[in-house]
Amino acid sequence: MKEIALQTHVGKFAENKDIARDIRITSILPALEKGEDVILDFQGIDSATQSFIHALISDVIRRKGIAVLDRMYFKNCNTTVQKIINIVVDYMQGATEPEH
Repeated sequence: MKEIALQTHVGKFAENKDIARDIRITSILPALEKGEDVILDFQGIDSATQSFIHALISDVIRRKGIAVLDRMYFKNCNTTVQKIINIVVDYMQGATEPEH
C-alpha cells in the first residue's frame, strides 16, 4: 500500500497540475504497476481545482480502466474536494465507456 500525503506537495490549495502530473508519474503509476493499492491523503488540503484532480487521476483511469478506482483510496477529503473528485471520476467514466 502506497500512501501519498498530498499536502506536503501542494499546501492547502491543490491547483498546480504540473505537480499533480509529477505525483501521477513518479508515485501513483509505479505503485499500481507493482500491484500496490494507492492512498491519496488530502489531509490539510482545503480545496483543489478540477484541473489538479484531472491531472492527478484521469490518465491513470485512461490507462488502467475505471476498475483501477477499486485500488485507489481518497483519504481525508472534505466535502469540496470530494465533489471535485466525483466530477472528474464521473467525466472519466463517460470518457472510458466503449462506444455502441
